[in-house]
Amino acid sequence: MRFLRRSTPSPVGADSSESAALGTESTESTRPAGKGRPTPKRRDAEGRRRGPAAPPPRTQREASKLARANRPSKDQRRAQAAERRERMAAGDERYLMPRDRGPVKAYVRDVIDSRPHIMGLFMPLALLVVLSLLVPVPAAQQYLSLFSLVALTTMIIEGIFLGVSVTRKARAKFPEEHINALATGWYAFTRASQLRRLRIPKPRVERGANP
Repeated sequence: MRFLRRSTPSPVGADSSESAALGTESTESTRPAGKGRPTPKRRDAEGRRRGPAAPPPRTQREASKLARANRPSKDQRRAQAAERRERMAAGDERYLMPRDRGPVKAYVRDVIDSRPHIMGLFMPLALLVVLSLLVPVPAAQQYLSLFSLVALTTMIIEGIFLGVSVTRKARAKFPEEHINALATGWYAFTRASQLRRLRIPKPRVERGANP
């Protein structure tokens, strides 16, 4: 006669481990399947979109032909040049020459453009000197030469005082900047010796302003 035997108790934590295993299996079964392939790199994807790269030119003739093909048209170059001149005249830092860039140079231009200067007559004076050489009258040549010499001396003296004054004002305005006196004075001299309407960048202050 077989006696009923008590069932062997399961180890502690077995039910919990089985439940965890079942839970993991159910989670994995409900998890959406992946793409099954690695995500392509952006460089490779863009390369496939653009297509294969053209082979490099093998001869100088092929290189010249490729350069002519990629060169913008004459109208495009003319439009780009006009845009550069317009942006430069407006004082856009991206289009200015290195000598005109920076807040110090902009301040120097404002100081020069705020009042008239005798040096602004430098170009007309140069034209007058050339005309004096063409006049066949010795007396007229003598007087014109003397006038030109006096005017030129006056311009040089004004330029020296102007350079010193502008450098002092720039150093007071920008104490943290290293301002070279000779370079700043020469920049002020060349700016003041140009006619106002021919200055590049264009003046952004009116006569009589106090920058």
